[in-house]
Amino acid sequence: MVKLVGIAGSLREGSYSHQALAIAARTAQDLGAEVTMLDLRELTLPFCDGNKAYEDYPDVEVLRQTVKAADGLILVTPEYHGSVSGVLKNALDLMSFEHLDGKVVGAMSILGGQANSNALNDLRKIARWVHAWVIPEQVAIGTAWQAFNEDGKLVDAKLAERLDKFVHSLVTSTQKLKS
Repeated sequence: MVKLVGIAGSLREGSYSHQALAIAARTAQDLGAEVTMLDLRELTLPFCDGNKAYEDYPDVEVLRQTVKAADGLILVTPEYHGSVSGVLKNALDLMSFEHLDGKVVGAMSILGGQANSNALNDLRKIARWVHAWVIPEQVAIGTAWQAFNEDGKLVDAKLAERLDKFVHSLVTSTQKLKS
């Protein structure tokens, strides 16, 4: 069984990043994957200062060990000032090759304006730097304030289909690389 960890890089209540991650996680579970969600709003993480140990922050070890035990990651970031959110970048910076090397990564971004690939390109670069494998598919959800209905589902059927294909690729790519 494929083990995935989902992380959304938003601290906002009612976050569209968390809504998109929830859709992706359900789809992955429907495909037989085990998905663990790490909610950065619930973890107490320090700013990364380059230390290896953060004894005063036990959630750093929770983050590290949960990711280390997984086969792959679903990373969702709001795009802030043309890039990855600081909270997601910080969480990734608190880990090292030991935790991220060889993981299969699926990347999604959430934007208030038009969809683009700025944050996605940065996530790809970060993942590549720590020797993770990023799948070719990616999803950018633009004008997010219009993209979801009150039940947290995507309004646009084509976008929902793209997200399904993205998750299918993540699960099957992870299965292939795992074996």
